[in-house]
Order: sequence, then C-alpha cells, then structure tokens
Amino acid sequence: MKLTFRWYGKNDPITLDKIRQIPLIRGVVTAVYDTPPGTVWSRESINDLVDSCHAKGLECEVIESVPVHEDIKLGLPSAKKYIENYKENIRRLGEVGVKCICYNFMPVFDWLRSDLETVQKDGANALSYDHARIMKMDPLKSELSLPGWDSSYTKEGLRELLKKYEKVGTEELWENLKKFLEEIIPVAEKAGIKMAIHPDDPPWPIFGLPRIITDYEGIKRFLSLVDSPANGITLCTGSLGVAQDNNLVDIIHLAKGRTPFVHIRNVKNSNEKDFEETAHPSEYGSLDIYEIAKALHDTGFDGYIRPDHGRMIWGEKGRYGYGLFDRALGATYIGGLFEAIEKGSKK
Repeated sequence: MKLTFRWYGKNDPITLDKIRQIPLIRGVVTAVYDTPPGTVWSRESINDLVDSCHAKGLECEVIESVPVHEDIKLGLPSAKKYIENYKENIRRLGEVGVKCICYNFMPVFDWLRSDLETVQKDGANALSYDHARIMKMDPLKSELSLPGWDSSYTKEGLRELLKKYEKVGTEELWENLKKFLEEIIPVAEKAGIKMAIHPDDPPWPIFGLPRIITDYEGIKRFLSLVDSPANGITLCTGSLGVAQDNNLVDIIHLAKGRTPFVHIRNVKNSNEKDFEETAHPSEYGSLDIYEIAKALHDTGFDGYIRPDHGRMIWGEKGRYGYGLFDRALGATYIGGLFEAIEKGSKK
C-alpha cells in the first residue's frame, strides 16, 4: 500500500514542500490542468508535473484525472477523435512512469454538494448534501458555483448539452462506456497503467441524468465489460458509502485484484439521501474505516490510497474539501490503521 496526497499543481496553496512533511506520504495524485478535456496533454506539461514531484522526493504514479469528453459519454460520431486523444494521453503518461489513472463516467456533473461550509459541533466546516435542496436547483438557471457545477459551460452550452442527454438513458450510457473501455484498456495494458473508474458521487441520478457506477451490481457489471487487470475501480468509500444499501466490504471482495486506487473518507448519513462529511476516524461517521482497511488488507490490496475530502479546521481557508490539516490527520490515521492490521496479521 502506498499512501498518497491529492495535489492540484503549482497553483495549489498546499505546496509540495508541505505535502512531503506529512508522515507516511510517498507520492502525490495530480493531473495536467492547463489542457481542455478531450485534447492531448503536451509532453512538456507532463514532464514538468512529474519532475516537480520528483524534485521534492515524491512519486507521481497516479493521475486524477484524465477527463472523459462528453461526446464519448454521449456516443456521438466525434467520440472517435476524443478516444484517440485519450489513448495518446495514456501512452504519454506511461512513458513517465505513471501506473494508475483515475477517471469517471458521470454525465455533465462531477461530485455535487449542497453546502460547502456546514458547521459541525466542534466548529469545523464540512461539505454536506441535502437531496431535497439539490432537487430544487435548476442547473440551467442557478448562479451557484458548487463542486461538480462545471463553470466552463455557459448557460446556453449547458442547455444544449443537457438536451443531448435526453436521448441517453442508462443502457445507452453503459454501451458507450463499453465502447470506450474496449478501445482504451488494450492501450493501458501496453503502457503498464491500470485504469480506475471513480464511482458516481452521489450514487444516484442527478437532474434526470443517468448514473451507473453506484453499487455492487453496477461495479460487477462494469468489471465484466472488459475482463482485464487494467480495467479496475477507484474504491471511494465516501461516494459508495452514502448509499446505505451498499456494503463496502462486499464490494471490496467483489473487486479483489481490480482495485488499484482507494479514496478513504468518512460520512455521516442522516436521511436516506442526506449526509455530511466528517473527520476520517470511524467514530465520527457512518462508515467503519477499520473494517474497510482490514478488508483491503485481507484481499491483498497493494495499490494507492489517499485521504479524501477533509474538513476545514483550525481556521484554514482554501479549496473546499481539500485543505491541508484535516487531510493530513486523515493520512496518518489511515497509515496507523494499516500498520496495526499488517502487524497483527503476522502474529
């Protein structure tokens, strides 16, 4: 297991110098942020990113993410061009030693929350999700800027995109994903890279758009689309854990050998589709992080882990969900759990 930390590049207020001081961190999870989705990343940008990490003694073996262009998800004729570009990005990342690429197949919106600064009992600020509030929002009219609310779209562009998705239901999205995987997985195999799809967050339909990587059955179907060690999942405990029917230990066993990357965060579930993010230790949320770590150990997990969204604590201000302090605490907690489990198993 390699413990890693998300880094948003040179514009991230959390610098590499700060990250390398976190105990147990071996590398960073990052990406090229100067290139629009669907285009080929320049070798200069890739090399600069990797060299910056290596200069600070940190590995750069996980890329999160190489975005999937919407035309691929829609299955449009133009998808072929964007898939070819995607394949070239895989090749180029393999050339510099990248071992894992995290991506998602969520239509239009990435992860969504209704409140970015929910005040918790201890005074920390956390991300939260109120389903009724989200359902009252209109993505065509809202002036809000939320995580997943892609600011690169104009209202007109977003309206046109949502119109296109009216013809794409669940089965169409599955078919488009299958075509995408059949093209990219052989390339990933040759490049020595494992592809790791991220679950939908939250794992239910948003604004009438289909979501398919949401539960045990969805992940089982996904893994069968292309049966290859290079076709795997990112186990995101927070994404899957807010669906209260999901048994994360069962999912870990299902995806044994097909989980190159793990995001660990804890969430406190209230109503069926309402939750807030918490500190990482088990006692603060609805997820038993020890049981998750033990299941990963017991199934031979040897991939990459990063602490996922952290709260804002000690007066810190910054990118919501991605402050330094709470994620650093989460990293050392995760590292301690795995050390105890590994040493306990040898007795």
